[in-house]
Amino acid sequence: MINVIDQSGILAISTRLQRLSDQIRKDGKKIYEAYGIDFEPKWFPVIYTLHHKPSLGVVEISAEIGYSHPSTISLLKELEKLKLIQSKKDKSDERKRLIRLTDKGKAMVNRIAPVWDVMTAALTALTDTKHNLMKAIDEVENNIRQQGFYNRAEQLRQAE
Repeated sequence: MINVIDQSGILAISTRLQRLSDQIRKDGKKIYEAYGIDFEPKWFPVIYTLHHKPSLGVVEISAEIGYSHPSTISLLKELEKLKLIQSKKDKSDERKRLIRLTDKGKAMVNRIAPVWDVMTAALTALTDTKHNLMKAIDEVENNIRQQGFYNRAEQLRQAE
């Protein structure tokens, strides 16, 4: 069934991407549960990043995952409370905190890694379409880096 948002075309891109993201997150949660793993999809970017880059500062994590500093801090606090990550002061810069996975966090990654393989296969099948979604996202993100949505709209407004 096509609704008004679907009919609005490009104007609703943010809404449609949010809707798609919400559905993938909900299904991701179900997949983790099916494997008996208590893991929230919102934790993924931090846990995955620290799995691949074992010790990072808050600013570096924020840059890696593309979240704002306050959003990153909020997520880190939640993960620290669950004892999945730990922080300690950087010996070379006392103002900087270095974040890393705890043993509990590493054990969780070991349990989740095979699930990520299944998810990767399922998501690849979903997105491997005539207009490959991941390639399109890469292209749009590159376009935004060159000139953002606001700047493009502002340029059009000034040209009126």
